[in-house]
Amino acid sequence: MNRTDRLYGIVEELRAFSPRPRSARRLAERFEVSVRTIERDLSALQQSGLPIWAEPGRTGGFVIDASATLGPAGFTLDEALAVLVGLATLGHSPFRQAAHTAARKMLAVMPKEDASRARRLASRVHFLESENDAVVPAEFAAALRSDRVVRLRYQAASGADSTRSVEPLGAIEKDGQWYLIAWCRLREGVRAFRGDRMLSIEVTDERPPRRTLRSEDLSIAYGRLRPVVDD
Repeated sequence: MNRTDRLYGIVEELRAFSPRPRSARRLAERFEVSVRTIERDLSALQQSGLPIWAEPGRTGGFVIDASATLGPAGFTLDEALAVLVGLATLGHSPFRQAAHTAARKMLAVMPKEDASRARRLASRVHFLESENDAVVPAEFAAALRSDRVVRLRYQAASGADSTRSVEPLGAIEKDGQWYLIAWCRLREGVRAFRGDRMLSIEVTDERPPRRTLRSEDLSIAYGRLRPVVDD
């Protein structure tokens, strides 16, 4: 069992016994590791924000507040709500289909009562949408993840229609608009293609040379590009 699986297992073990304590020795026996390893794991879980504390005494041990954690991942209620709200913001994005199924899967693995609590809280959050909100083609996501040259039929702001071969480098969201950032072979430079102006997207079998997206290529001040996942 790797450490990630063991951490999930410890949370579920503590949830199953809550509000009774579970000793580090019993946990060590359960997961076939040393007591010291269990103590390090519990410390890591506490530092991640999970409500785990030690109860002293001969029958003491570690306890988790089961009401504050959800599902096998040990999400707190606030964390589960944040995930649901975050996924809901992708409703017009190229990731909307995956976001919808991800939310359903997360709720499906939660205990029924916990999933109901998360749904109930999420239903209190609303988005004020514009009638002009543009929907980005779902193929945008395929172009981004394919690591292949993409044949793109695109309509510029002027109304001109062109077909280009581009090498996707990344994506940027700004003020509700999604842009595919790519090396354009027609213009021989980095260009930003707005998602709602894409008329068709075809992923080819050609693998492009490796290129790196830099903020200076887009005339964006250093530090203003925020990645989804921090290093």
